[in-house]
Amino acid sequence: MKLAFILDPLDSIKISKDSSYAMMREAASRHHQLYTLQQNGLAWKNNQVIGFARSLTLIDPPESPHRWYREGATEEIPLTGFDAVLMRKDPPFDTEYIYSTYLLELAEHQGAYIVNSPRGIRDHNEKLAITEFPQFIPPSLVTSQEQLILQFLAEHEDIILKPLDGMGGAGIFRVQNTDHNIGVIIETLTRYGTRTIMAQRFLPEICEGDKRILLIAGKPVDYALARIPKPGETRGNLAAGGTGKTRSLSPRDREISETLGQILYTRGLMLIGLDVIGNHLTEINVTSPTGMQEISDQTGINVAGLMIDALEQSIN
Repeated sequence: MKLAFILDPLDSIKISKDSSYAMMREAASRHHQLYTLQQNGLAWKNNQVIGFARSLTLIDPPESPHRWYREGATEEIPLTGFDAVLMRKDPPFDTEYIYSTYLLELAEHQGAYIVNSPRGIRDHNEKLAITEFPQFIPPSLVTSQEQLILQFLAEHEDIILKPLDGMGGAGIFRVQNTDHNIGVIIETLTRYGTRTIMAQRFLPEICEGDKRILLIAGKPVDYALARIPKPGETRGNLAAGGTGKTRSLSPRDREISETLGQILYTRGLMLIGLDVIGNHLTEINVTSPTGMQEISDQTGINVAGLMIDALEQSIN
C-alpha cells in the first residue's frame, strides 16, 4: 500500500509513545510505502485535491529521538494517488482543521480513502459526541451561561469544567461549591459567556484511572490504558503527568465499546479512543487517538498491527 500520514511536524513527534509512529513502523515492516505531509500541505488545484508530500523512510533502530527518519523531496501528489490517507493532525480543532476536513471530503468524493472520515471527524466533537449515548455518561451540562453552571454546581457540589476544543487535559478545572474562585473560573472558560463549555459531575473513580479504550474497525482492543493522575491532580492525561497502566476491559467497558463500536465505524471512524472513568463514558476521541505503544509495551498485543490489518482488509 501507498500510505500518506497527515501529521504535526515530524521533529515534534515523541517516538517512544506516539501512535502514528507505531503505525508507520508497523506499515514499514510490511513493506508499505510511507509519505508524510502537514495540514498546510493540502490544496485544491486544477480541480483536484493534492498533497505536497514527502516520501518517508524510517531509520530502524532510530539513531536518536530526533533522528528516526529520512524524507524525500516534496512531491505534488493527488490524494487519489494513495491507497489511504490517515488524518493524524493533533487538535486544537480550529478553523484550519475544519478547512482541512472540507478538502479531505472533496478528495473522498474524487475516490480517495481517508481515515478517519473527514465528515466523521467534523461531526463528532470529542466532548459533545458522548451526548448521543446518554445511558453511558455522567450527569453533564453544555452551556455558555454562568447561571446554568452555578445551578449544576449547586446540584452536584463537585464538578469538572472543560472547553470543547482542548486536548491532553488542557483547560480542565475541578470546581467545588466551596471554591472562592468559581466566578473567575467560569468567566475564564466561557470568555464571559461567549464560549460554550461542558460541565460534568466529578467522578471519584478517577483515582483508579481515566481508561483509554481503543476501538479499531468497530472492535475494542482487549486492554485499556488506565491513566492514573499524579498526586494532587484530578487529570489522568499522560500530558498532564498521569501514569499509564493497562487494565483488562470490564463488562461495562465492553458494553460501552460494543454499543458504540459498530455505530461509529459505519460513519467512517476506523480508529477511536473512548475515555471511560469508572462506569461512565466521558469523551470520544476521533482526531488522533493515542495509547497504542503503552498498551503494546505492557501486554504484548501489537495494537498498531491490528490497525494496519484493518487498513489492509478495508483496501483489499
